[in-house]
Amino acid sequence: MSTKRILLSLLAALVPAIAQAQGLSGNLVLYTSQPNTDAQQTVDAFKARNPGVTVTFVRDGTPKILAKLSAEFEAGQPQADVLLIADSVTMEGLKKEDRLLAHEKADVSAYPAGTHDPQKFWFATKLITTGIAYNTKAGFKPASWQDLTRPEVKGQLVMPSPLTSGAALIHAATLTGAMDGGWKYYEALKDNDAVAGGGNGDVLKQVAGGQKLYGVIVDYMPIREKAKGAPIEFVFPKEGVSAVSEPVAILKSTKNPEAARAFVDFLLSKEGQELALKQGYIAAHPAVALPAGYPAREQIKVMSFDAGKALADETKNKAAFADIFGQ
Repeated sequence: MSTKRILLSLLAALVPAIAQAQGLSGNLVLYTSQPNTDAQQTVDAFKARNPGVTVTFVRDGTPKILAKLSAEFEAGQPQADVLLIADSVTMEGLKKEDRLLAHEKADVSAYPAGTHDPQKFWFATKLITTGIAYNTKAGFKPASWQDLTRPEVKGQLVMPSPLTSGAALIHAATLTGAMDGGWKYYEALKDNDAVAGGGNGDVLKQVAGGQKLYGVIVDYMPIREKAKGAPIEFVFPKEGVSAVSEPVAILKSTKNPEAARAFVDFLLSKEGQELALKQGYIAAHPAVALPAGYPAREQIKVMSFDAGKALADETKNKAAFADIFGQ
């Protein structure tokens, strides 16, 4: 092939992408529970593909994001176009309230069945598990959830509250559904002087800093900190781990549906999934490798979880946790 024909072929391949990028414009507001650094990286990567779109984001824990949204719905002025939050249970609730816009043309052919909402109202972007972290100066190394009730852990365990963390709410629903005795497990933790409050970031600070020796926490935080040299280890308990998928969805009230669909498409693309890997997450895409510090994908045992029951029991579960821990 001549040089001229090669250049014409390359130009022909680039034209659709350039046209697509030039065709998207306007503003896009993202509400997310991602850490600030990850949210900014995600926005920057999307904008590199779509320079005509101005993206701003609001970051907070999923329950606070939902409270803010509820107030905006009540006032008839929802501000967000796209949600990227902790869990599918919250998304199911919004879907049930007819708050979400389906993205029927989203390409999910690379993902296993059951990864995303079958009606394409929300899409999983990652697999974020919750396990146990401990400071390396701890004399006892836990291997199971039951180990956190042992005398060696007394007064040294900190965990996020389901009242402020969506992942913690899913974790509580999963554990109480899977373990013998249900909420009696949390009562045993309270009897062992466990402390609950704040989000996963608060747990990381206390365990990595040595204020507490043990923590219940999402996987990527201690694994990242260990890689930076922090004195912290993460354990996948032998009974299994709970997991959230950090789904993305478009609000029905979006003022920029084309840009919102492009944002979802980017997160589901190989490029978007490899960004999740670079950020230290287990990508939802099965062909994307796992970050350093994780076991093989098939070695991670995820405990069973009933999203519909968790949605129906949400208020009851929060009340049970608050009653045990006095919140």
